Amino acid sequence: MLNWFRAVLPREERFFDLFARHNKVVIEGAHALQDMLQGGDDILRHCQRVNQFENEADNITREVLTAVRRTFITPFDRGDIKNLITSMDDAIDQMQQTSKAVVLFEVKEFEPTMREMGTLLVECANLIGKALPLLQAIGQNVPMITAITEEMTKLEGRVDDLHDIGLKELFLKHRHANTMDFIVGAEIYDHLEKVADRFDDVANEINSIMIEQV
Repeated sequence: MLNWFRAVLPREERFFDLFARHNKVVIEGAHALQDMLQGGDDILRHCQRVNQFENEADNITREVLTAVRRTFITPFDRGDIKNLITSMDDAIDQMQQTSKAVVLFEVKEFEPTMREMGTLLVECANLIGKALPLLQAIGQNVPMITAITEEMTKLEGRVDDLHDIGLKELFLKHRHANTMDFIVGAEIYDHLEKVADRFDDVANEINSIMIEQV
């Protein structure tokens, strides 16, 4: 009876499949955000793509949380699984908040620094995709996991620097012109920086899991 009961419950391997699916959606969302930051006539379409991917990510997050409750044996602590998928979901949620701000303020053009930030966010999403499979054998992958999360932290720092540089350039550009243009631009910069912060949170969660398992 116990063997049958275990058989109908989700297998622990399923979590890594769900992590991979979620990360794929996050990467697609980051690319859509990057496309949006190119400006032009397709901005609204790219914003809609970000929203679509965010909805898909939410559905996968719910699958993970349901599996946590139903799985007999999990690959690592249930709280760590919840925190990891939630931090991943927070990243794409923040992308959606960025796209909402673009639509709300009817932004049509973006600064080169914003586009550079978008490129770094895609890199962050791709790094998560490299780190997640390594969690299936943490002990033998500690050096690689550490290197990846350190690179993510460096990217977050570069985004922070671009945020500050961009704000300064924006101020110099608009200090004798339209104040609202500066306010809107600063809002977009802040949203992009927060996406990088959420990716750094994912890196921290991965590090936390690694530390507990070795």
